[in-house]
Amino acid sequence: MLHALFLPPFGELADPLALVELAVAAEGAGWDAVFLWDHVLRREGEPQEIADPWVAMAAMAMATDRVRLGPMVTPITRRRPIKLARETTTLDHLSEGRLTLGLGLGVDTTRELSGFGEIVDERIRGQRLDEGVDLLTQFWTGEEVSYHGEHFIADGVVVAPRPFQQPRIPLWFAARGSARKPVRRAARYDGLFPIEVDEPGLVSMLDVVREERGSLDNFDVIKHPADAAQYSRFEELGVTWAATGPGPGDTGVLQLASTPPKDVFTAG
Repeated sequence: MLHALFLPPFGELADPLALVELAVAAEGAGWDAVFLWDHVLRREGEPQEIADPWVAMAAMAMATDRVRLGPMVTPITRRRPIKLARETTTLDHLSEGRLTLGLGLGVDTTRELSGFGEIVDERIRGQRLDEGVDLLTQFWTGEEVSYHGEHFIADGVVVAPRPFQQPRIPLWFAARGSARKPVRRAARYDGLFPIEVDEPGLVSMLDVVREERGSLDNFDVIKHPADAAQYSRFEELGVTWAATGPGPGDTGVLQLASTPPKDVFTAG
């Protein structure tokens, strides 16, 4: 199993230099990835200082050589696909092919959609996610794109250069609860990020992935083990990435980043 440090760039971690320091420490300790939360507002009582994950990841890419980087997860509904295409391609080249792109519907628990007049209807957000990722992957081909969807348009445009990774940047999709459509969406691409899902729920999700793909071969699943026993069970189920990290405002992050991941996930 591979190991990811999962960081909320809020509060003290809104300092991009602190995120760079953590990425360097994590790479030195043997972590395989450093992923950042992608939010624009936080709950009352949590730190309100927030760093832009894309600018931070660019700085992290310049200071590291091996760890994968990526947002977990970016909601396309509050993004423009062409802007996201430029950001992802640039970061993929800057990191020499170390970007994994996490995508999802987004949530409005902190009013980061409704507070800015964004769409909150979940059905429409799902449509925008499907259209947006379809358009994004077409942009990445470097060929002329003519796309006229219900939510997004590209009128005979060519987006160059292509990403560093070929045939494209890996795409992981978030899914939560018992909804099956997000899991089926993830199964069409490269990975699944189950959020707020217990072990029986995870098993059910992986069954859906197998139904869609035939197997879990060449498919990533990222999950946060609570302890060493759960780490082992997740690995047996087919989880390929173990992720851990602080909550918003937690301290002692540098010590975590500097600890070899096997000591974090399999201790006790």
